[in-house]
Amino acid sequence: MKNKNPPHTAHAPLIIDVEGPVLTKADRRRLKHPLVGGVVHFGRHWQNRDQLLSLNAEIKAIRPDILICVDHEGGRVQRFKTDGFTHLPPMRALGQLFGQDKVSGDGSGALRAMQAANACGYVLGAELRACGVDLSFAPVLDLDWGASGVIGDRAFSRDPRVVSVLAQNLMHGLLQAGMAHCGKHFPGHGFIRTDSHHAVATDTRSLKAILADDASPYRWLGNQLTAVMPAHVIFPKVDARPTGFSARWLQDTLREQLGFGGAIISDDLSMTAARELDGKPLSYAESVMAATLAGCDLALVCNQSLNGGLVLDEMLEALDGARAKGGWQLDEAADARRRALLPQTEPLSWDVLVRDPRYIRALELLP
Repeated sequence: MKNKNPPHTAHAPLIIDVEGPVLTKADRRRLKHPLVGGVVHFGRHWQNRDQLLSLNAEIKAIRPDILICVDHEGGRVQRFKTDGFTHLPPMRALGQLFGQDKVSGDGSGALRAMQAANACGYVLGAELRACGVDLSFAPVLDLDWGASGVIGDRAFSRDPRVVSVLAQNLMHGLLQAGMAHCGKHFPGHGFIRTDSHHAVATDTRSLKAILADDASPYRWLGNQLTAVMPAHVIFPKVDARPTGFSARWLQDTLREQLGFGGAIISDDLSMTAARELDGKPLSYAESVMAATLAGCDLALVCNQSLNGGLVLDEMLEALDGARAKGGWQLDEAADARRRALLPQTEPLSWDVLVRDPRYIRALELLP
């Protein structure tokens, strides 16, 4: 029998997107590139469940080891909302349920919130897996300081202890559905108003202050998280570089000090806050190399398959050139961490899922 697996590559660090709900010839060509290790979906890739399942099956037929991802948290960040997908609440709703104990004093709110968080994780993971998605970039571990519009109700709470408890339960629900998880945005994006999608974001607090507060969930959950996504935020009292380009943050702090051993996935390198480094503009290839050299195992490049995908093609060509010249080293350990995010069990089909007692019970527990 002919081996359908692609040739072994030391590292496939790129997560890219495809053009639309059906693969194009150019999409198929890019998916075969040995540096591509993942695909990320958006709303434009969705028409209905059958179409999404077919799209993902075709992607897997090209690259069985590819990691199919999506930003699907609940609330306003939920890519698929029709054809049976459950409308999940924003995470703040779980934090508010937890906070009801301040009124009742009997602990029932905290227990209901933990049950609801677990149910959210299970429903989220099981529904995505039934449609062929491997990983959602969730949960958000940012603290709700009340200042950040881009985070806002995506955060569980201002209290890092509540964030950690609820995130842990949501992560467990995801694992029960056979899906890994990705905590974001390390070490925290909730304190500042700036949206790093559109501008350079800076947080002037000290390392001590951040580790004592915003980064606490990563310290408490570090041995349970399977992946972490760093923020495109500059903390000038720690490093002049954004977190996703900073070895000080990713290797010295996250890996060494906090003991995290899972995969590090960059936030979207198309965002404005990731388009320059040390005061100089970055090409997409340069941003990928800077992120991986700093310690990211995977580099996320979103929405660049559109308009013919010229950016992606130029990026792949430049990365091939840098690799051939020895200016960019690839890491087998990083690819092992990528592969560890792939589901290890078969998903339930949608028809089986909707009759499954655990799924039905989880729906009943949602707030």
